[in-house]
Amino acid sequence: MSTTTENTAPIKGAEWLITTSQPAATYTCEDFNEEELMIRDMCTQFLETEILTRLDEIDSMKEGLMASLVQKAGEQGLLAASFPEEYGGLGKDFVTSTIINEYLGAGHSFSVAIAAHTGIGTLPILYFGNEEQKQKYLPKLLTGEWAGAYGLTEPNAGSDALSSKTVAKLSEDGKYYILNGQKCWITNGGFAQVYTVFAKIDGDKFTGFIVERDTEGFTQGSEEQKMGIKGSSTVQLYFQDAKVPVENVLGEIGKGHKIAFNILNIGRLKLCAAALGGAKKAFQTSVAYAKTREQFKQPIANFGAIQHKIAEMAIRIFAAESALYRTAKWIDNLEKQLLAEGKPFNEALLGAAEEYAIECAILKVYGSELLDFVVDEGVQIHGGNGFSAEYNISRAYRDSRINRIYEGTNEINRLLILDMTLKRAMKGRLNLMGPAMQVQSELMSIPDFGAEDEGLFAAEQKLIANFKKAILMVAGAAVQKLMMQIENEQEILMNIADMAIETFHAESVLLRVMKIVEAKGEAHASVYIDIMRTFLYDAADKLNKKGKDAINAFAEGDEQRMILMGLKRFTKADPVNTKDARRRIAHAMIEAEKYFL
Repeated sequence: MSTTTENTAPIKGAEWLITTSQPAATYTCEDFNEEELMIRDMCTQFLETEILTRLDEIDSMKEGLMASLVQKAGEQGLLAASFPEEYGGLGKDFVTSTIINEYLGAGHSFSVAIAAHTGIGTLPILYFGNEEQKQKYLPKLLTGEWAGAYGLTEPNAGSDALSSKTVAKLSEDGKYYILNGQKCWITNGGFAQVYTVFAKIDGDKFTGFIVERDTEGFTQGSEEQKMGIKGSSTVQLYFQDAKVPVENVLGEIGKGHKIAFNILNIGRLKLCAAALGGAKKAFQTSVAYAKTREQFKQPIANFGAIQHKIAEMAIRIFAAESALYRTAKWIDNLEKQLLAEGKPFNEALLGAAEEYAIECAILKVYGSELLDFVVDEGVQIHGGNGFSAEYNISRAYRDSRINRIYEGTNEINRLLILDMTLKRAMKGRLNLMGPAMQVQSELMSIPDFGAEDEGLFAAEQKLIANFKKAILMVAGAAVQKLMMQIENEQEILMNIADMAIETFHAESVLLRVMKIVEAKGEAHASVYIDIMRTFLYDAADKLNKKGKDAINAFAEGDEQRMILMGLKRFTKADPVNTKDARRRIAHAMIEAEKYFL
């Protein structure tokens, strides 16, 4: 395995798998500067004063309310933070925009509306629009005067977006494209003024269009009745000979897939951020309830079973937070590097996001499943009251579920993780062959039982290195055995993806804790160390299980036994008393009555 060390220069996407990263080169939320902390607090205050007091009104879809709240957020600059100043933006960096997404993420249906508006509703025009289109639409979108929406999904075209049936035909006078078709599940569709819509010109040229609300032949359906996010406007869009001016073609004809898929990379990271914000709020609600709810003459927060839940929620939140800001800073660094090299703004951020598309998929899966876990455990802590609409945890539970479907289902994202990694290796963008061959050689050699490395976290660093070897070993053996047929073995691909997801978060947690210890000392970081050691200990078992499932699906006989022995070696962790560690974590959270880290 490579001993390349990550430095301050941006590393390539997925390169963490074959490098040894260092704490000093890892960005964490402890690195937020004064301005970023101020923006974080402004988002929190906006939610508390404008949103969380009106959740029932929002869910009842009070006429005009959501549009007015989006506009009010725009008046405070929350829609414009990371957009260029020449279009009315504030010119802030990618980390700042990630902070905004996280700290507005606890707003239930409002969070969905705001994320859709600032993401898929506005970014396609920023990144792919010509100058005239940007000048016309962006200033009003950034103030919230206009709301944006995105029309990609169709009744029979979901994950397979390119199978779209909506068509566009040039009018005889050459002034319009005539659109016919239907889009569904359109967030903000009921009140947006500007829509990015995809259709096929001449039946095969998948192309983006900017469609305005008052376009002739364009109508919206009634609001969908949904399980959760009830206050989020969700409608179908209908195009019956809709006349879209030719100047509203977005980007290049036949290149709509570049818009659709590049926007999703950013959207996946931002969804993770919003889910993290929602998880922190649900966690705070659950801890507060556990402290006040008494059974057997004492608060239920005193019981070990409840403390286990509180600790596990906190551990997973810490992991998501660590991986999110590590990746956001990578994207930010690369964007700035590309700008310095002379790339235009749109190409710089899109290029940076594409470079880390694998990490964005990892974050999307982990963040959405984190939120589902936290709200589910939150309902359990609330007991019967958690099933009552009087308690907000029930709303959080219902609203969470959509996140595993948004921005590509978690199954699609899991498949993409390994698919993108292997394609980069085949194109020479990522050197997997050398490290994979080193792991194969190590399997054939006698294990090293020499003196252990010194250092407080030497054992954990070795464990992370071994996790990476386990991934390279299992993935390498699967590819070697199955060759091109591996794309049909989705279960194996998802097993390996889960190993990568767990490893990326485990390493992010370790690097963050090491950085905290270096800055403030071991005594100050005791709870962080408990979080890290518990997460890594559990991760070893998860990697072992996923690895075994994959190996048993493609190997047999001596080959199977050898790979399983290697997996056992690479996922062997030192014993940790996770019960006591979780109790210490829970006590710290209960005392703070929130996720305080």
